[in-house]
Amino acid sequence: QVQLVESGGGSVQPGGSLRLSCAASGRTFRSYTIAWFRQTPGKEREFVAAFRGSGGNTAHYADSVKGRFTISRYNTQNKVDLQMNSLKPEDTAVYFCAAGTGIILSSVRNGAAYGYWGQGTQVTVSS
Repeated sequence: QVQLVESGGGSVQPGGSLRLSCAASGRTFRSYTIAWFRQTPGKEREFVAAFRGSGGNTAHYADSVKGRFTISRYNTQNKVDLQMNSLKPEDTAVYFCAAGTGIILSSVRNGAAYGYWGQGTQVTVSS
């Protein structure tokens, strides 16, 4: 069982930066794949970034955020951060942290593969 709590959302102007943090409970944190998804009203949940568990050291990114967002994993602190730079108005959404085990590479971007979700944090990019 894993509980996830996001923090760090807020409002920022275009071109600005925000850092989201996902704090997880549980002693087997390192075995979980942790991902960030986002959702806006009326739209489907969208994959943002992920870091696979059990020793996987490769980060995965959506094309829309590649080069601007960086996901970092801190197993000793049971935490995953998402550094968001060069933010655009289209990045405005509720951002969710998700966790799951046994997620194969081809399913990393599929929200249905994750069994645990945080409550979400709002990110607003507007001038």
